[in-house]
Parts: sequence; C-alpha cells; structure tokens
Amino acid sequence: MTQTFDLCVVGGGIQGAGIAQAAALNGLSVALIEKSDWAAGTSSKSSKLIHGGLRYLQTFQLGLVRESLRERRTLLNIAGDIVKPNWFYLPVYKNGRFKPWQVRLGLILYRLLAGRKNLAGYRRLPRSEWAQLEGLNTSNLDCVFLYQDAQTDDKLLTQRVVDSARQHGATLLCPTKFLTAERCDEGYLVTVAENDEITTLKCRRLVNAAGPWVNRVAETIDPKPPTIDVDLVKGTHIEFSEKLSERCFYLEAQQDHRAVFVLPHKGGTLLGTTEILFDGNPDGVSPSSEEVDYLLEIVRYQFPHFNHHPINAWAGLRVLPSNDKSPFNRSREVQFAEGDNYLAVYGGKLTGYRATAEAALKKILKSMRLESEANPTGKQSSVPFKIIDSSKVNI
Repeated sequence: MTQTFDLCVVGGGIQGAGIAQAAALNGLSVALIEKSDWAAGTSSKSSKLIHGGLRYLQTFQLGLVRESLRERRTLLNIAGDIVKPNWFYLPVYKNGRFKPWQVRLGLILYRLLAGRKNLAGYRRLPRSEWAQLEGLNTSNLDCVFLYQDAQTDDKLLTQRVVDSARQHGATLLCPTKFLTAERCDEGYLVTVAENDEITTLKCRRLVNAAGPWVNRVAETIDPKPPTIDVDLVKGTHIEFSEKLSERCFYLEAQQDHRAVFVLPHKGGTLLGTTEILFDGNPDGVSPSSEEVDYLLEIVRYQFPHFNHHPINAWAGLRVLPSNDKSPFNRSREVQFAEGDNYLAVYGGKLTGYRATAEAALKKILKSMRLESEANPTGKQSSVPFKIIDSSKVNI
C-alpha cells in the first residue's frame, strides 16, 4: 500500500530539516526526503556563524537583522553545546569604506535590535591593547571595535534538527532521490528512488526546500508549480590547519571593500567568503583558483606573518532574488512560492531556520484549515490552531 503523509519535505538542508521538525512537533505526519546526506549542500558550506548579519544594516534589512538576532538568542539557549558566543574584532582603516563614527552607529543599532540579555554589546579596543590583534596589519589603522556574535558547526546543527524531527515522529528518507510528483485529488503522488528501488508516497502537501536545486525540483512536478526567478551566488571558503586566533575578525577586503571573516575553526582557521554569480548544475559547484587567490591575498595582506597554505577549499551556493543589483545589495529575506497543496522555500539563513519553518508551517496549516472547512465530511488529519513553539525544544 502507498504510505500517506500530511507533508513531504524535499531537501535535507537546514530549512527542510527545520520545517520537518516544526511540522512533526505540531502533530503532522512528515516524510523528509534527502538524496545524499543531511546538510550535504549549502547547509554545510556556510561561514558557520549564528549572527544577526551586521553587514545587512548597510542595505537597511532591519527586519532580517532583528529576526536573526532573536534567533541567535534562542539557539544559544536550545543548542548551547554547539552554538557558542565569541568576540569579533572589527578593525577600521583610514582608507576604508566607513568612518569610525559610522561603524559605531551600526554597532549601537545592532545592539538595540538584539534587545536585552542577548550577548554583550560592543566596545572600542584601546590602542594599548592592539597587541591582542594577532599581528594584524596596523598600517593606517584608525581604530578597532569588539562585539559579540556566535559560531556553530552547521552540519552538526542540521543533523540535530533532523534527529529532533525524527524523535517527534518524522519519517527520514535518506539517501533517497526525489524523482517526480504528480497532483492528485488528495494532494500529490511522490515518486522516489532508494538504492534503485522505486517507491511511491502520497502526501497532502508538498514542500520544496531543495535550496539551490529548488527550481530543478519544480521542473519535475506535474503540473509545474509557481516558481520565483532567482540567481545562484557562489561563496568560497578556504581552511588552514594553523590557528590564527581564538577570536574572530570581521575584515574589509582591500581589493573591493567586501566583508570577509577570519574565524577559528576545528583547531585551525577558516576564511571566507566570496560572492560570484553561478550558472550551472549545483552538483558541480567548486572553488575557482581566482577565488582562492582572492582570499589568500586578503589574509596575507591583513596578517603578513600568516604565510601558510590552505589545506582545503570548498564552495556553497546562496539563493538570491534575480535582479541587476550586486549580490551584496540583494535581499536575504526568505521567499515562498505557493501553489495548490504546494510550498517552495527560496533562500533563508542558517541562523533563521526556525523563523523560516514557523512561517512555512503557518502557510501550510492555513491552507489545511481552509481545505477542512470546505470539505467538513472528508477524512482530514487534525490540524492544530496554535503552533507549538520549538524554542522550548532542546536540540
């Protein structure tokens, strides 16, 4: 017999995992489908930061920053063993893009948006303490600020959320390849392949959380659901086995004034990221030599003594709205495409996965309630009217 679910979620990254967890927590039957491994794509190739996005204040994305800072506080509470606060050095140079007073205003706003009891504020590092800067290039250095954000293991965080979804009743299908989905009277017939064995599932709602593959998955659905025109933007990181510092650095690249992070990572150092438009199959994304050279030039200019060679380089893909703006100036707000018994998730940040899941679940439950009201005699799963808050669920 064909197994039936309230929800089939396609994509085992942080957004799909979060939606599956939220739905299962609220009593819906859920199948989470992932073709290779949990967080195999973008969700394991981030900068490993749980943060509000200080740089997004430059583009006035205040709502996004406020939401992310709220989520940062929640994740520090529910996943405190893998989400850890750290101090970030933010050097300001005389020939840089921003003046010290502008950076100070940004940090004040960042603190106000965070609210009370949400990590420490900021302070200016006295010149007498510049010896703490791990050999940072101080030529033309005007001042240095310190503020707090948090770091995590993005892959482990995703796996924790997946496991929480399982504990609350979700069915995990991994490695399982999504093949097709076809509309039917009760929702969708979903065809998947596990070890070359073809299986059909039935679901009332289909959620496409495939990240960079979102529109490729949409192409396999009959009839084709609504889509959003997006660009894929590649971000490359490089890793060093040598540790530069226990703390983090938020730097302005000397080449183009982009924001770049230098971070402690697994006993070594992580540096990233780039922003380059990508046109191709997401399965084939990889760092270019130009990107690696760009990042090496930054670290060697900022830390002249740190002349080590990277041991690894990898790239992930962001999903951003398609327009003529530079990648940096495009909105990072999550977008949804809705169709009959269908919901697709476009974009989203690691830090805000819970907020994205809650927004998605509200849309799903609203459509289910409308369906129940239109067909009161039909066999429907119970639909909760009050969403259970996952901020109380430790992961």
